[in-house]
Amino acid sequence: MSTRRPVKLNTVYLGLLLFVVAQMLILLVAPRIDPFLEENDIDIPTQPSAPISWWPGEVTLPDGDVIEVPAHSALGPILIYILAAAAVLGLTLSKIPLKALKIFLRLLFALLFSWGAFIATVFYLPLPIAVAIAVVFGTFWFLIPLVWLHNLVLILAVSSLGAVFGRFITPWTAMAIILALAIYDFLAVRFRFMLWMADRLSQINALPALIIPKNYSEWNFNLKKREKIIEVNPAAREYSILGGGDIAFPCLLTASVYFAQGLAPAAIIAVLGLLGLVSVYVIQAIFLKGKPMPALPPIAAFTLVGLLIIA
Repeated sequence: MSTRRPVKLNTVYLGLLLFVVAQMLILLVAPRIDPFLEENDIDIPTQPSAPISWWPGEVTLPDGDVIEVPAHSALGPILIYILAAAAVLGLTLSKIPLKALKIFLRLLFALLFSWGAFIATVFYLPLPIAVAIAVVFGTFWFLIPLVWLHNLVLILAVSSLGAVFGRFITPWTAMAIILALAIYDFLAVRFRFMLWMADRLSQINALPALIIPKNYSEWNFNLKKREKIIEVNPAAREYSILGGGDIAFPCLLTASVYFAQGLAPAAIIAVLGLLGLVSVYVIQAIFLKGKPMPALPPIAAFTLVGLLIIA
C-alpha cells in the first residue's frame, strides 16, 4: 500500500504570479473608470497638476496658476491616516482580547472584500450582477475563508483600491507614499512589530496578506481550522506570506501613472515593481536564508527607477 505524497509548490513563483495578476487587474480596471464616470454623469476630482502636494489648500504652480488641492490628494493627510491606522490597529490588538475583535474585524474585512469585488466587476458587468458577485464573495469569505478564496478577494480589493485612488494622486505623490512606508516596513520588521501584528490578525482569520501554501492541497484549506500561519523559522513554515501592502501600493503607483501618462508608462512601472519583488525573494534566499524581510524597500527602489525613466 503506497502513501501519496503531497504535491509541493514553489511559493516564490506563486507570489510573483499573484503580483502580476494584481497589476494586470489594475490595467484592466483603470481604463474603464473614466468612461464609466462619463456614461453615468458622475463628476469627481481628477489628479492635481502639482507633482507633489504636501498639504491641502491652494498651491501656486510654476506657470503661476493657482489650484486647490483636496485632502485626498495631498501627501501629508494620506501618510498621517495610514500611519495612524497602523498605530490604532496595533494598540487595539494589544489591549483588547482577540475574541472581542474577531467578529468586528472579520465583518470589516468582508465589507472591504465585497467592495473590491464590486469595483473589479461593475465596469464590465451590469450593476445588479456586480452587486450579487460582491455579496457572494464577501459572504463566502466571512463564512468559509478558504485559502484560494482569501487570496482572490484580497487581490481584487488591493487592485480596486489602487485603481480608484490612483486617479486622485500624482505619480510622485504615490512614490513618496511608497518610500515613506518602505521606511516604516523596514523598522516594523526589524523590531518585529509587523510579525507580531500579522500573527495576531492571523489568529482571528483577518490577515491582510496573501497566504501561499507550500502544498497544493492546502489551497482549499479553511483558515478557521489553522491555528498558526505565521512562522519565523523557515524549516517549520507551511505558508509563504506576502503582505497586502506590498501589492496594494505598487498597484496604486501603476494606476496613478496610467491616469497621468497612459498605458505604456504604467506597464513599465508594473514591470519594475515585479523586478523589485523578484529582488526581495533573491535577497531573502541568498542572504537571509528564508527569514522574514520587508518587501517594500526593494520594490520602492525599483519603482523609483521606473518613475525616473518615464519622467
